[in-house]
Amino acid sequence: MIIREYGDSAARVILVQPVGQHELPLIDDEIVQIGQMTDRPFRYLAVQVENWNRDLSPWPAPAVFGDEDFGDGAEALLEEILPLCAEQDKDYIIGGYSLAGLFALWSACRTGVFSGAAAASPSLWFPGFSAYMKEKGLECETVYLSLGMREEKTRNPVMRTVGDCARHCYAWMKEQGVNCTLEWNPGNHFKEPSLRTAKAFAWVMNHMREKPAHAAENEI
Repeated sequence: MIIREYGDSAARVILVQPVGQHELPLIDDEIVQIGQMTDRPFRYLAVQVENWNRDLSPWPAPAVFGDEDFGDGAEALLEEILPLCAEQDKDYIIGGYSLAGLFALWSACRTGVFSGAAAASPSLWFPGFSAYMKEKGLECETVYLSLGMREEKTRNPVMRTVGDCARHCYAWMKEQGVNCTLEWNPGNHFKEPSLRTAKAFAWVMNHMREKPAHAAENEI
């Protein structure tokens, strides 16, 4: 696992984003945009995944585009990420774009380590995920969801369910009292990914409840 670190190393807010090889050139631009949207200092950890469809998928599923099936590597990836989130007086936000956005939401169902989940254009069409999230529940208080307005206009019968899945998940989160939003962006799934991800992280930082200082020292 390759980790790239950016931002303020002393910041209490730590952003964790799984990224693919194709996203590495976008990181610098994303960090600049996050800084323009929030006054809060942050440290950013880019966790590079080796195989996008395998490492970010919570369980196996057949290919919906191309011929590459989805694997079940999310559990192993989360186990690698959790040691990066060991300081109890820090606020960790898990986030990402597309399948990494789905991984962020899935991770928030698996552990209470994360204060928020920043899911930009998440792959909520992933088979069985909405039901899984409602069954398991979310263990973080603040969630950002977004989609492009044209994402549900695709001809792909699986992927075009993403709009309804997003609406249902957002409505369920509101019912559960989660501090959340669902933002619709111009364009399809591939438009301005770094901007959409920056907006996701910044919104969570600006709306989450910060942990009290020295929280770890006060725990019994």
